[in-house]
Amino acid sequence: MRRYVRHIWNSFRKGDMVLLLLCLVLTAFGVLIIASTRNAVGYGRYVTIQLVAALLGILVYAIVSSVDVEFFSEHRLAFTIFNVCLLLLLIPFGTDNGSGNRSWLAIPLMPVDIQPAEICKIFYILVCASVMSSHQNKPSSPKAVFHLLGHMLLLLGLNMVLSKDLGVSLIFVFVFIGMAMSGGVNVLWFLGGIGLVVASFPIWWNMLGEYQQNRIMILFDSSIDPSGIKERFHIVRALKSLTGGGLTGQGVFEGTRTQTEGALFAQHTDFIFAAIGEELGFVGCMLVLLMLVAIIARCIWVGTRSTDYMRKLICFGAASALIFQVCINVGMCLEFAPVIGLTLPFVSYGGSSIVTLYAMLGLVSGVYARPHPTSRERYIRPPKRYLQ
Repeated sequence: MRRYVRHIWNSFRKGDMVLLLLCLVLTAFGVLIIASTRNAVGYGRYVTIQLVAALLGILVYAIVSSVDVEFFSEHRLAFTIFNVCLLLLLIPFGTDNGSGNRSWLAIPLMPVDIQPAEICKIFYILVCASVMSSHQNKPSSPKAVFHLLGHMLLLLGLNMVLSKDLGVSLIFVFVFIGMAMSGGVNVLWFLGGIGLVVASFPIWWNMLGEYQQNRIMILFDSSIDPSGIKERFHIVRALKSLTGGGLTGQGVFEGTRTQTEGALFAQHTDFIFAAIGEELGFVGCMLVLLMLVAIIARCIWVGTRSTDYMRKLICFGAASALIFQVCINVGMCLEFAPVIGLTLPFVSYGGSSIVTLYAMLGLVSGVYARPHPTSRERYIRPPKRYLQ
């Protein structure tokens, strides 16, 4: 046991400390905002859970960064089975947790509910990177594309059917697109995919619930709920909070709507960016975005620094997931994106979200520590004639 602890510690020291520092600063800021947004009902429980999750996340970050990605590549079938089994747990243990979507697991004896799709996201990135690595000589071949597409559709379909959570499900799609593009898949495949989505619009549109359709339509049709008392209710309030802080904000623990329970929906999770705008103004919002951009840019930089195809893809997959989540969360507050229930990375409240984010970036840290394959020679057996 002592030997493994020493190995994890040594690997952790070689990992990306800059990336970890960026995550810690943003997490600390998030804890402050969570305390402010939950001040009206008592923030002690929320802050405690977030801090414990952050400490656990740091431990997971260290453990994950100590594992060579070659190990993950060897076990992609096991990771795929794990993802499927984890999502299937939504059948007996699924709960909406107040979100409207049955996307949380309320397992007996577990102190908190967990969101299985957040965990699946990490293993999905690993599986995608491994699959593309096995086809890296011909990434645009039908065999490679459909192999990759099959894994995405499996998780997308399962999560949509079992949880009805469109927001988290779309993360799998965006990670697929980001990794496929960075992996060298021909643009014609993407054009064909767009055409297929457009052609099948009547089918998948009718599969959405009425409330999901309305959340999308209000972005394009101003005649839907112009008074803002139905479909636009949450967005209107978020916009008022976001713009109510002006340049520097009303002050932490001083926001008019933020400090009034029920005045701003999900102010500590989905609409926390609006709360930041009210209490810290435009300056606070820009600082948060700059920190998030710095984390994403660091992931991309670590990926470009590596010469190994699979390691690059892991970093680009993590960056893709973060880009999508940030754009949708901020877009919800600005009425540029539908309200689909995605949190702001490292800032919004959520124990499972924080732990999985640190685990995902632990993969990037592992690539930073080992940018090149170190053990490939043990997987390549020389031809028989050289052994005689």
